[in-house]
Amino acid sequence: MKSAPPIDRLVSALRRLPGIGEKSATRLAFFLLGAPNTLVHELAEAISRLKTEIILCEICFDLTDASPCPICSSSQRDATLVCVVEEPADLAAVERSQRFAGRYHVLGGVLSPIDGVGPEDLRIDQLVQRVQRDGVVEVILATNPTAEGDATARFISDRLSGTDVQMTRIAYGLPLGGDLEYADHATIGLSLENRRGMD
Repeated sequence: MKSAPPIDRLVSALRRLPGIGEKSATRLAFFLLGAPNTLVHELAEAISRLKTEIILCEICFDLTDASPCPICSSSQRDATLVCVVEEPADLAAVERSQRFAGRYHVLGGVLSPIDGVGPEDLRIDQLVQRVQRDGVVEVILATNPTAEGDATARFISDRLSGTDVQMTRIAYGLPLGGDLEYADHATIGLSLENRRGMD
């Protein structure tokens, strides 16, 4: 039996979210249909405000509602230690480990020639400028342990080879082909503590 067009539209929209299939989208749609109006309006407003109030930090390029973000603004964080991650979700995963007291740099992706993503599409130039300008002593390359993540880490290491900065790579406590976003905090913490030099 075909649902009413408004339900079909919502199911179709929900299916575009990662990890949501037809059954989950349908279940969510019917849940929202039966939920109190206040909950539905609150959800709609939260989604709308997410797109209008979230900006990129001018220093690290994390998602924030104020720039510079709280991490870049904190005097408690070590500005000489910069952890380079692919996406904001990876930054959040490292933060959950509670074992890193430095600052971050979000690349906005990884090198992927097959997808048309080159160095100019990432925030690598901004990283080089930070290292040269801000007295960074160590750059921890925390890209995901994938072919693209490794290639990106190698490219950044090569770009910074003319500087005095120490280059390290997180240890492979993470599974090959895995994503930081889905790793548990203990694994990420151990990977940070057991980081190795880029040779």
